[in-house]
Formats: sequence, C-alpha cells, structure tokens
Amino acid sequence: NNEQSVPQLLIRDLKFEKKSLAKLMFSPDQENHPSKAPVKYGELIVLGYNGSLPNGDRGRRKSRFALFKRPKANGVKPSTVHIACTPQAAKAISNKDQHSISYTLSRAQTVVVEYTHDSNTDMFQIGRSTESPIDFVVTDTVPGSQSNSDTQSVQSTISRFACRIICERNPPFTARIYAAGFDSSKNIFLGEKAAKWKTSDGQMDGLTTNGVLVMHPRNGFTEDSKPGVWREISVCGNVFSLRETRSAQQRGKMVENETNQLQDGSLIDLCGATLLWRTAEGLSRTPTVKHLEALRQEINAARPQCPVGFNTLAFPSMKRKDVVDEKQPWVYLNCGHVHGYHNWGNKEERDGKDRECPMCRSVGPYVPLWLGCEAGFYVDAGPPTHAFSPCGHVCSEKTTAYWSQIPLPHGTHTFHAACPFCAHQLAGEQGYIRLIFQGPLD
Repeated sequence: NNEQSVPQLLIRDLKFEKKSLAKLMFSPDQENHPSKAPVKYGELIVLGYNGSLPNGDRGRRKSRFALFKRPKANGVKPSTVHIACTPQAAKAISNKDQHSISYTLSRAQTVVVEYTHDSNTDMFQIGRSTESPIDFVVTDTVPGSQSNSDTQSVQSTISRFACRIICERNPPFTARIYAAGFDSSKNIFLGEKAAKWKTSDGQMDGLTTNGVLVMHPRNGFTEDSKPGVWREISVCGNVFSLRETRSAQQRGKMVENETNQLQDGSLIDLCGATLLWRTAEGLSRTPTVKHLEALRQEINAARPQCPVGFNTLAFPSMKRKDVVDEKQPWVYLNCGHVHGYHNWGNKEERDGKDRECPMCRSVGPYVPLWLGCEAGFYVDAGPPTHAFSPCGHVCSEKTTAYWSQIPLPHGTHTFHAACPFCAHQLAGEQGYIRLIFQGPLD
C-alpha cells in the first residue's frame, strides 16, 4: 500500500505565520479610508459568484453592493391612507413627486397609502429592472455558469422591483427589509391577484408575487453560526411563515416575535437569486482578499506534490479563477486525496465521470480545486483545508460546515444546500470533504 510510504499533509499541519496573517486581517475599509470616510451600513453579496460576475462587474450590476450613508436622506415612511377611487387617491397615484403603494382590492376599490419623506433614513432598492430607482440590479443565478450568456435564456422569476432596504442614518444604523420597491413613478402596485389584507390597526399590507424570504442565522455570522428559519417579509415589513409555494394566494401565519431587521449573515432570497447581508462591523472581522491571497501563497510555498506524478502543485492566482492551470490541484471527492491532473483510473462503464484514486482505490468524481475568493462568505479566517462537493471550491473547515447546513430556496417550493461560491447543489453525505495533500519528498 503506497499510501503509507509517502508523507501525508493536511493543510492544517502547515505552520501558518500567525503574525504576518494577523496584519492582513483588517478590513479594506480600515486600510483605505481616512477617518472621514463615509459611513458604511453594510454590503449585499450575491451567492453563486466567486468575487465578481462572470463577465465582470459593471455599474449597478455586480456581485456585491456596498450601502453607504447618502449625502442627503432619501427614506420614506407611510402617511395618509386614501380609500376607493376618490380624486385624492387618483392624484396620489399620478403625483410623480409622491411615493405611494396602491392595493387593488377589486375593480371598484383601491386603497392608496401615501408615503412621505423621512429625514432619518436612507432607502436602497434591489431588483431586476435597470430603471433608475433600482440601486442594485440583480439577475437570476445559474449554478456554475461561467458567462452571462448562460443566464439570458432563463425566464426570470426575480421581480423587477423586488425589495427595498431602509437604513437608519444614526447609530446603530439599523437596516430593515421590505418586500417590493418603488418604480419610476414612485409607485408600488399590488394587483388584484396579489395576496393583500387589512391589518388590525386599519392599515393595508400585502405580499409580492414570488415573495421575499429572509433567514437570520443563530449566533450571528461566526464560526458558531447555525441556520435560522426562513420567513417571508411583507410590503410593510411584517414577518410571516412561508406560504405553501412561492406564489400561493394564501399568506402564512404572522410571526409576532420576529422583525424585519437585518443582522450580520442574514440571507435574502428573491426567487432566482439569494443575497447575503454583511454589516460593516461584521465585515471588519472577516478575512480580506489579501488574507486569502496570503493563505494561497502559504499553501503553494509548502510545495504540495502529486503522489503519483511527483510534480509540484499550485493554486492559480485569484484572477485566473476559471481557467484550469497545468499545476492545478485535483481531488478525488470520495477520499480527499489531492493529485495533479492525470488520465488514468477512468471507469468506462460509469460514463467516465467516476475515477479510481491511485492512493486508496476509492471510486468517485475527480475535479479541479478552486479557491473560494469571495471573502464575505467566510465565517472565520481559518486555512483552506476543505472543499465543497461536487464543485471543488476550497475554503476553511468551518465555512464549509456552515454553508452545508443551510437550506437555500430552489424553485418555487424546494430547498437544498449549495456552494456559496458557485451555487451548485451540494452532494455526498456532508456536502464537503477534508483535503489530504502530500508534502514534497525531499
């Protein structure tokens, strides 16, 4: 058994230079901004993209979006309620300077709630539309897609004006999420088919067609995090249990003791894309891209080798994260043994997808390893010792353990765990594997 005769190396055995890495742990904000930096409320990061969109981040369409305090407040809050088709109601709807939400109850009756300026809050809008009221343009995530051309053929299920986030302009800068966003005429229209109702205090509320779901993790976004429960958020920011399917007419039960306040690590699902909310404080404790790059260099400096070809393996630079390099490490997903690329061990009768590991003879998929470059997905700053299965994205053990437990909404009524870096559904017993590298023989 040649497994015994060669040095085995788990990455945790590498002696990482703690001091040098500690210097790199500061957030980009602390490095780059003078003390009069604009206040950052937090960032939204789209799951399924490893640091940038496939064709590059452009304008309002990118893989992560930072929410900064605006020079001038643009938040709104509900004020006057108009019932039926009175001239006032019609005027409120047509008034381009007045935000309003219209609830169509029947052809004869519409309730219009006017919104007025709120000098204490900033509003940010998210959706599929590229119209100017949308601050962050989000399109459907196709698992593992390498270019936007892969995503264009899909009929989108993301609403054009999906949701809005309202941030307090004063400490502690609380952020709250609401379903639906205001369009170019500053209106939100809930048509006859949308679920809507009158609340106990006489106000109106409703749900959007495919809904906005939110999950707050337990124990924050840390190495001790555990998944929370998915809830649906209404147009007025109330919290409900999930409907039977995404667009069912019947709303879930109201959850009185929970709020629409976002916390570090909250997940927002728009039915077609899932966003991770990271607070500015949470990001300051998260590894930076510089830290991940230092870890990459540490692994490569240890000169891991292919146990069969004896060639030195190296993770390619983060900029080359989609092109398989000749020195790229590959892994057998059933056992975790890391090799260089080779052609033997194909199981012809299994469509060539499964291979036999030369080290331990276990049979399973054989895939290239990629470093997870989106630092915002890491729950800790640990070394990259584990890989998601079946995609081969590599990150810390606690990060793989956390994401493998999260049931992410998929389609209209199913949930499954997925790799945060590429959105591929996880496979195998755990959804991830510990990597076994071989050290150099000299």
